[in-house]
Amino acid sequence: MGSIPVQFTFHSGLNRQIFSNARLVGSWDAAGNPSAQWTESPMTAALDDAGCPSFNATVQFNPNNQGTVFNWGVLADTPSTPNCWVIATEVPDANSSDQYRSFTLAAQNQNQHYWFATGRRLGAQKFYVPGQAEPAIRFSVWAPYAQKVELVFATFDGTAAASGYIADDGTGIDLTIGNQGAFPMFARGNGIWETDISQSSALSRFTDFLNNLYMYRVTNEQGQVTYKADIYSRNQIGQGSVNPGGAHYTGSYQDLDGIVSCSVVSDPDLVTADFNDTGLVKHSLIPASEFWSNEFTFGQMPPQQIENLVIYELHVGSLGYGSTTAGTFADALAFVSQLSSLGVNAVELLPVLEFDGDLQWGYGTSLFFCLQSSAGGGNQLKHFVRACHQKGIAVILDVVYNHFAGSNAERTEWGYDSDPTQAPQHNTYYWYEGQPSDYSFLEGGYLNNGSSGFAPRLWEENVRQMFTSSAAALLDDFHIDGLRVDLTDALHQDNSLNSNGQSVPAANLCGIKLLRELANTVKLINPSAFLIAEDHTGWSAMTEPASQGGIGFDAVWYADFYHHLIGDGNYGDNYARLLQLAGYGDNRPLQMDYFAGALQATSYSKIAYHECHDEAGNDPNTARTMVTAVNGAVLFGDTRTYAEARSRFAYGMAALSAGTPMFLMGEEIGAAKYFLYNNFFDNKEDLIGERSGDGRFLFRFYQDLNRLTIQHASLRSRAMDVLYTWNDNRVIAFLRSLPTEQMLVVASLNNLPFAQGYVIQSDRLPAGGWTEAFNSDAAIYGGDNVGNGGATLPVANGQINVVIPANGFVVLQKTS
Repeated sequence: MGSIPVQFTFHSGLNRQIFSNARLVGSWDAAGNPSAQWTESPMTAALDDAGCPSFNATVQFNPNNQGTVFNWGVLADTPSTPNCWVIATEVPDANSSDQYRSFTLAAQNQNQHYWFATGRRLGAQKFYVPGQAEPAIRFSVWAPYAQKVELVFATFDGTAAASGYIADDGTGIDLTIGNQGAFPMFARGNGIWETDISQSSALSRFTDFLNNLYMYRVTNEQGQVTYKADIYSRNQIGQGSVNPGGAHYTGSYQDLDGIVSCSVVSDPDLVTADFNDTGLVKHSLIPASEFWSNEFTFGQMPPQQIENLVIYELHVGSLGYGSTTAGTFADALAFVSQLSSLGVNAVELLPVLEFDGDLQWGYGTSLFFCLQSSAGGGNQLKHFVRACHQKGIAVILDVVYNHFAGSNAERTEWGYDSDPTQAPQHNTYYWYEGQPSDYSFLEGGYLNNGSSGFAPRLWEENVRQMFTSSAAALLDDFHIDGLRVDLTDALHQDNSLNSNGQSVPAANLCGIKLLRELANTVKLINPSAFLIAEDHTGWSAMTEPASQGGIGFDAVWYADFYHHLIGDGNYGDNYARLLQLAGYGDNRPLQMDYFAGALQATSYSKIAYHECHDEAGNDPNTARTMVTAVNGAVLFGDTRTYAEARSRFAYGMAALSAGTPMFLMGEEIGAAKYFLYNNFFDNKEDLIGERSGDGRFLFRFYQDLNRLTIQHASLRSRAMDVLYTWNDNRVIAFLRSLPTEQMLVVASLNNLPFAQGYVIQSDRLPAGGWTEAFNSDAAIYGGDNVGNGGATLPVANGQINVVIPANGFVVLQKTS
């Protein structure tokens, strides 16, 4: 009997060529000797049948080794780093972080495949057939419990009156396509079903199906026929909030909720040259390479290091002042020049991957490869990203991996291929612990995690890889610069049984596994991509390097900083609550020393903010900074003056901290309306008009302070030394320094200025002359112009005498 050949293929699953010089590494020569070094052999570069860069190698095995388990992986070079281990997926053991693939040798040919990203493997994708000039089309779906899966297309005439919906009884299917409107799909192993052009020759040209509407007709585990959206869809036809619930629908697709509507065959390698080319059939498509060819402006590149960012948190739906409908990517594109003039160099978008409805913040994502259709879809987001990059602004997306849509999810993840009312343990995308018989009620085995939905089934590799592959697509196809991952506590700490609240440690471990895989995937594609976690646990591993056993994120949101600095909300007396207490208007001492600890801690990979979407009225007893600053008093006359001065103090502490500063849209013009998830559309602020209206002084302050922090390396560094605090006088002073530059910040929330000077003493205060570089009380910011002017202030014997404005701060630079 001859040797058994096994071909190994590493599929990048990406459009761009990220990997090179790939080498197959395996345990076959170490059989029986675990300490032996794995064999390394070169792989041949190729394009796979999805058109993605891939690498192949064949190994001949001794037939005597049949039944032996072998492990393998791949080493490759990236543009920045040689010899990277490029298997990002971990082994199916909750307690292990090992990354390799395994198989058991058998007599039959058993080629091994690994997809680094599956965004071009599953879904409606190009399929390259040898000898055929044009790509065919292949539809693939993961439905491990299904009895049968078929592909169906919807009738659609392209008019606004067309429904874009298939009812539960099949009404809406285009019966002229395929066999009575359906193409068969074939089980290929590992729960994957796909079409086969050898059985369906009509699928031989991708372009014949471009823009067609489709769904999967899934005969589920119980034999029920259901219609499902493509989880890997790049585009959904629905643009509204209506859910027909499976009934006949005669309304317009423009009113239909995207996640219950039909998926649309789209080409991710083409982009509309015309931003306004938004119809189903696009007329200005150009190759993506051509679209991105003018992405950057010489001398104005987006920042590459997280400490260099000044982040503007933007909810696209809250744009479009004067309208009560949700803002769109058109509004966002028009706002790019406003971001640039504000002086920020990064924008963080609240979630824009396809969520349920059209009037929400977006934290109910169900389709992780599709951009929100009601906002304008994927092509328009690409225009926004390019416009930002041309202005030197990095784009960070908020992504949600801790739950799925809480409503209207019956055509996406919920019950995808098994009826959850009969077999909840087979609800494919959701974690169900044990069997239904273990609980007093059917939903008892699902997991809660502190988010607004049941936890995903993260023990399942295909579920985790859906999330990591979505991230890969955002970097590869959309040129996104980074991700902010929503509520990571829910993934690694807070999983508990719905029945009794008991912790589920295995789920927490699998959440950690997802976070590691995500960080590995993102950093292999782009080592400079930003990974930010909304994590409130204080778990230091989040930002420790993967090489040292950490997760490998760049920074975490620092909510404690907010609570110490601002202090509204129901968080008790465990925080300094500076702004809230100052807002009472009296002269009580403030815990500047307590706040100093939070300020010092910003040195440790933190996002420091004085306002974010959660705390601007959405969380109980919270409000906008301007409102908290005066305890809710009417913002008029002297009250507004006090509110603006204290608001300047608040942003100054975040911007001048050792963390990466971030602030919520509207802070720069003194926004005062509640920012609520369920009625933001009624509370939009005039972000542009107020720049020359009542918000003009604050806007100028934000402009200048943003530029100051970006221009001075010491203010962007992680170096922080709090030199002085005095609670009775409400004063704090801290040093930001590098060997080449030293800046001293002296701040006060006292209601009166220290116009004759205030002595700061510290033996760590460098001797020499110091000159005022910034004054929050300058007249151009609406202040009283109380400060140190152009004087050089001497430091001798560790003392400096500084004029400090009321409710303000000065920044001094060492000049001699």
